[in-house]
Amino acid sequence: MPLDADLSAWLRLSLTPGLGGEALRRLLLALGGPGQVLAARRAELAKYVGETVAASIRDYDAAPALSTAGAWLEEAANDIITLADTRYPRQLLEIPDPPPLLYVKGRVELLSRPALAIVGSRNATAQGLANAEAFARTLSDAGLTVVSGLALGVDTAAHRGGLAGSASSVAVLGTGADIVYPARNRALAHELAAGGALVSEFPLGMKPLAGNFPRRNRLISGLALGCLVVEAAADSGSLITARLAAEQGREVFAIPGSIHSPLAKGSHALIKQGAKLVESARDILEDLRMGAPSAPAPAPAVVTDPRAQRLLDAFGHEPCDLDTLAARSELPVAEIGALLTQLELDGLIATLPGGLVQRLHR
Repeated sequence: MPLDADLSAWLRLSLTPGLGGEALRRLLLALGGPGQVLAARRAELAKYVGETVAASIRDYDAAPALSTAGAWLEEAANDIITLADTRYPRQLLEIPDPPPLLYVKGRVELLSRPALAIVGSRNATAQGLANAEAFARTLSDAGLTVVSGLALGVDTAAHRGGLAGSASSVAVLGTGADIVYPARNRALAHELAAGGALVSEFPLGMKPLAGNFPRRNRLISGLALGCLVVEAAADSGSLITARLAAEQGREVFAIPGSIHSPLAKGSHALIKQGAKLVESARDILEDLRMGAPSAPAPAPAVVTDPRAQRLLDAFGHEPCDLDTLAARSELPVAEIGALLTQLELDGLIATLPGGLVQRLHR
């Protein structure tokens, strides 16, 4: 899209130092469109935003930033939508602080479709990652776009599941839309740009500052009908997203975990506070009055070796070590190593730090 006079005005105001979203909306309400705000006298601006910000609006040199934005918009997949744009997502208009504009790379229309936020620990367990991807895939096939934050762990698994389903996935960034963070998710970001969307309220070139991420969380929850917490420690940032979702009137869902797992403490706290305990994607779809998934769940892998099945049955639901498996299965330790390798290749177990292994329930 071209960088016309109207969009240039929106960009200049959004980039003006000291002019936040609330103050900008106040000016627009009082004076009209962004062009009228920029044409207003300093004294008139000061009535609504004070002398310092009024001076900043009049004096700010936006030429370098506008040049950068113009060059970025020359790429076919890139777009900028403003509060006045008919494509601006209605869901965000309902939150207390909708961003004046959004930088989007990918499919803009996904921002306005029914969606579910999926968040959780960056250091999730193997089972947590499997749950995140499986839930996301099923929900996406049922018509819910999966929204998350491109972080490692649960976010990454949720995006992969969403992209594999029919409704795709949207990543809300804590950086400029031209920066991938973390760098390890560069390939995933390219997949999202091609088949889903990357969206940011931050200016192009914005680095991953710590304060950006709690702020972007309100957009993760704001774009969605509800928020699912997969795994979260007691002090997890995912709980911020869940709290914001509740404050925005969204549904909050949580997957329970082991009472012994630190990564279940946050989810259990949410459930105690009124979040809805879910055991399957169907629980969420029924609560949101969505239809059943269009695609059946994949069939579990078939274990043909009776010794491998015997070992698999010995796992239970908690991580365990080799000695415990040997005692439960009554198999020789020398055989267990080869059997575990095969089960891991089949995606039925995962190795964990500290010499532990865990069965994956899908």
